[in-house]
Amino acid sequence: MTRILIVGYGRMGQLVERLAPEYDCQVAGVLDIDLNARGEGLQDGAWSDVDVAIDFTTPEAAVRNIARYAALGLNAVVGTTGWNQERAAVRDRCEKAGIGVVAAPNFSAGAVLFEAVAGHAAHLLQAQPSFGAWIHEVHHDRKLDAPSGTALGIKAAMEGAGYGRKIDVSSSRAGHVPGIHEVGFDGPSETITLSHNVRDRGTFARGALTAAAWVKGRRGWFTMRDVLGLGEQNRHD
Repeated sequence: MTRILIVGYGRMGQLVERLAPEYDCQVAGVLDIDLNARGEGLQDGAWSDVDVAIDFTTPEAAVRNIARYAALGLNAVVGTTGWNQERAAVRDRCEKAGIGVVAAPNFSAGAVLFEAVAGHAAHLLQAQPSFGAWIHEVHHDRKLDAPSGTALGIKAAMEGAGYGRKIDVSSSRAGHVPGIHEVGFDGPSETITLSHNVRDRGTFARGALTAAAWVKGRRGWFTMRDVLGLGEQNRHD
């Protein structure tokens, strides 16, 4: 049994709470914006009986919260995106504190595997100079960051696989779309496309709970590649 603290009680936090029993996770507490507006819900000595915090908040709040997790010695799963500029400093703090963190722009198992597939495709096509590449992603109109962290991760995977030509990245924000990512390679007379479509946000909550059970008792900075057993394998860089 993994005892979790849900930090952020929007749609994702509520999904995590509802699905927790399916993943042998027990919700030990919930911190919403009223209880943790400035990190006051994560004071010294708090939540000593919790194994892992699951954070779906805002970029500003996540950076502040992760500092508190480090101070509390509390492992964390962070699904909040949009704080890449602070990532290096945050990671350094967590590693010095000796906590375990799974930080990922997308907790969908399919999306993580899709990134690996896109990287492999880029590795194959890098030797075909007539093929140009693009990434297009679509999300709901309330998503704050564009391009998505997932799209940027796919681009990095493709570049790391040896694809050295320009990869055009574009974004659309409309309606209630949970997430669509498409990778394309276009040649003089043909096009190759790969796509991953999320049907509902449950996949993100399920991935976060899987990550929480996995990171319990671990130390270090991890991604969903580690959780899914990919690690550095299947990379071409």
